[in-house]
Amino acid sequence: MAEPFLIGEAMTGGYGGADILHACTIAVERGQIAVIVGPNGAGKSTAMKAVFGMLKLRSGHVKLAGEDITALSPQARVGKGMGFVPQTHNIFTSMTVEENLEMGAFIRTDDFRDTLAQVYDLFPILKQKRLQPAGELSGGQRQQVAVGRALMTKPKVLMLDEPTAGVSPIVMDELFDRIIEVARTGISILMVEQNARQALEIADKGYVLVQGANRFTDTGAALLADPEVRRSFLGG
Repeated sequence: MAEPFLIGEAMTGGYGGADILHACTIAVERGQIAVIVGPNGAGKSTAMKAVFGMLKLRSGHVKLAGEDITALSPQARVGKGMGFVPQTHNIFTSMTVEENLEMGAFIRTDDFRDTLAQVYDLFPILKQKRLQPAGELSGGQRQQVAVGRALMTKPKVLMLDEPTAGVSPIVMDELFDRIIEVARTGISILMVEQNARQALEIADKGYVLVQGANRFTDTGAALLADPEVRRSFLGG
């Protein structure tokens, strides 16, 4: 069987001497959406950070398009086509929306105006507010800036750490719609999400983590239909 486009395989590691991840495997195919869900403290964000190189692994490896990138720094992984949007502190509040987006193109040497136009097509409100300081935006609009800035690097994989944290249900639905649109352009999406039920509804693949290990792995639809997953993690 062909290897997934991005895979963190049998990842074990943590901070200091304590392991948080225990032989955890997370993968996503090209142009698909994979979500990581589970209870608080399950190691969801840690697994994401491990895939992005922000956590040193004691064992396991990370591969992108067949290339072993386990030893690469996060900056080097961005150069290979990985974009990462942290949950907090993910925009420059004193800069305008457009300046934030332009900061996302820092690694590029080509003309990025086409990409900027694509981001504005995806998030029309950002075009409307492009000259406003990003700190004046609502929570949902700030998240759009953060995602837009990551898209400016022209990533092959976009990693989102709780993109809907703290936003209203209406804004959450809109953000998920935009994430689906991004995936349709061929970009792989790997996402940690607290709103497990809604995230699994848009997921091609879902990973339920418990105490840093894989508890359930299946399609989003299969996990939503699984009685044990529903009872234990989705509120029945």
